[in-house]
Amino acid sequence: MIKIHQALATLGYGDAIGHEVLAIQRALRGAGYESEIFVETADHRLEALTRDYRELIDCSHPDNLLLHHFSLGSKASRTAFALPDRMALIYHNITPPEYFVGVHRTLARQCFRGRREIGAYAGRCDLALGDSEFNRQDLEALGFPRTAVLPVVPGFSHLDGRPDRLLAARFDDAWTNILFVGRVIANKKIEDLIRFFHAYHATFNPRSRLLIVGAHSGFERYLASLTELAAALDVPDVHFVGHVSDEELVAFYEIADLFLCASEHEGFCVPLVEAFYKQVPVLAYAATAVPSTMDGAGVLFEDKDPLHVAALMDAVISNCALQDRLIDGQLAAVDRLLAKDFAGTLLGFVDRILAAPRAPAPKVAVDFWRQFDAAQELEELRLYRPGIYKALPAQEIKN
Repeated sequence: MIKIHQALATLGYGDAIGHEVLAIQRALRGAGYESEIFVETADHRLEALTRDYRELIDCSHPDNLLLHHFSLGSKASRTAFALPDRMALIYHNITPPEYFVGVHRTLARQCFRGRREIGAYAGRCDLALGDSEFNRQDLEALGFPRTAVLPVVPGFSHLDGRPDRLLAARFDDAWTNILFVGRVIANKKIEDLIRFFHAYHATFNPRSRLLIVGAHSGFERYLASLTELAAALDVPDVHFVGHVSDEELVAFYEIADLFLCASEHEGFCVPLVEAFYKQVPVLAYAATAVPSTMDGAGVLFEDKDPLHVAALMDAVISNCALQDRLIDGQLAAVDRLLAKDFAGTLLGFVDRILAAPRAPAPKVAVDFWRQFDAAQELEELRLYRPGIYKALPAQEIKN
């Protein structure tokens, strides 16, 4: 029996890739395939659903199909590349590394290496799938000969629960709430949100606040620059909320008067359609995959002049009839999205791959598996015998 497994660097809780990975597993198991998720790391809340990527070697077989989620170069990626299984690449895009130079050098290097490594998969994959048309076009530009779109069809069940009323009460008042949901990361251009809000607050509505909802762990330097910008502009009522629970997220969507997005690089941007679903008018910068994700709904802007965007914000917030028309259009876009047959599309690609002649066997360095074994031995020493690195005598301190 052919098995279809997934491999990726990390399985996150509550993020778009994590939701898609779990949806793929449900579809495959529902069709009768044995399917596991192999990762380097996982959120502690999802670890029970995953297996260590090194175990993939024992589950590998030339007849199997491996769905490899590529967003950054990783040990899991290189291991998946070297196995004899058929492969479909699922591409979530790689943020250009220049966004992270100066704020997160490690991530800048990872993005650079990811862009460099992904080209090697062009001849390795039987099919390369972008989770948006923007990502498919990126794959084509990178030299992949066989591409298609496996559309993101987000689940909204996590937004159907009861809101955290205590949190809602903190911000549910006569003030206007401008909301952004997403990681506090440089390509999201949070600094532009602050400039837009400053112009709106000063020119149109002093009884307003900006709520930035999303994790900022690992980006403390970027967060510090944002708080410095808010202080320099003397703009009050900018709240960095951090990572939230589903109940808290529901509360923020329910008290929001406008969802504002300034991001310059998105492979899809799930929070946009979450805001659609929760009937929050959306105003977003027309970059990368954002226009296709919004599918003709909401309001797009191309000019980042703060006064221009502030005027658009006021036009939406102050006009109830316009808000109603926007929400009607956004709900129609959600209906079109949910009408897409994600499971059927996925299984159709699986049938197409399994029926076609397979791509050539991967070519790897002659000592790849020796390096793999050595790296595993070192990792085991680090985990299980940490004292081995403390075996040298302490250096004598002389006065």
